[in-house]
Amino acid sequence: MTIRVVMSGATGWVGKALIPAIVAEADLKLAGAVARGAAGWDAGSAIGAAPIGVEVRATLEEALKKAESDVVVDYTKPVAVKDHALTAVSNGRHVVIGTSGLGAADYAEIDAAARANGVGVIAAGNFSITATLMKRFALMAAKYVPDVEVIDYASAKKPDAPSGTARELAEALADIRGASTAKLQSEVSGVPETRGGAVGAAPGVQVHALRLPSYILSCEALFGLPDERLTIRHDAGSSAAPYVAGTLLAIRHVVNIKGLVRGLDSLID
Repeated sequence: MTIRVVMSGATGWVGKALIPAIVAEADLKLAGAVARGAAGWDAGSAIGAAPIGVEVRATLEEALKKAESDVVVDYTKPVAVKDHALTAVSNGRHVVIGTSGLGAADYAEIDAAARANGVGVIAAGNFSITATLMKRFALMAAKYVPDVEVIDYASAKKPDAPSGTARELAEALADIRGASTAKLQSEVSGVPETRGGAVGAAPGVQVHALRLPSYILSCEALFGLPDERLTIRHDAGSSAAPYVAGTLLAIRHVVNIKGLVRGLDSLID
């Protein structure tokens, strides 16, 4: 079976790496590409490669009308990703979401729409294998160490905070860790906001988002017990290559599910 893919965010950082990877796979076919600034271009030419015979469209709606497809992959922007996901599932397409910025309520809405339309959605804050392992190991640690906080590092220009990686991690930690011994933010004097933001089921896990030049994306979970600490950290490099393999894995799995699955860790076993 050949899986026909529409790449939304075709000329973005990850999109430029994914398009040639999709074209190179025998069981995948690039059926469409979306990038408003490159509309009308050949998708290959738009990313600085050889032409591949797929025209870039300005909108996802146009791409879905122009080409038969099975899966939409979205690596666009936080302001667009939810509408793209709902548009895709309402048109009977499965979706892989690599864009960050969505919260639990957004994912619940997408899950309901996907189930109503009989399609699958896989969303991950990070499709890197090592980032996925960071989450896996952190969840293992949280079963034994309830005091945990997350530090999220990204570039000064990143438009959302926390990152999808940190938000997904904190929400998962909040679901399984025991009661923290730290004071709640409402009980702290001084400038309580410096304690970070609580993410996940109440009382949540504190997340501290740093936005500074020279960072690409890093995320660490810090655990504390009396007289000992544990840090589990992931650092991303300067290329999008680490996200390709995980996204291809998600494309191949999403056609076999119904509703929303969050996190690449649900697939790696």
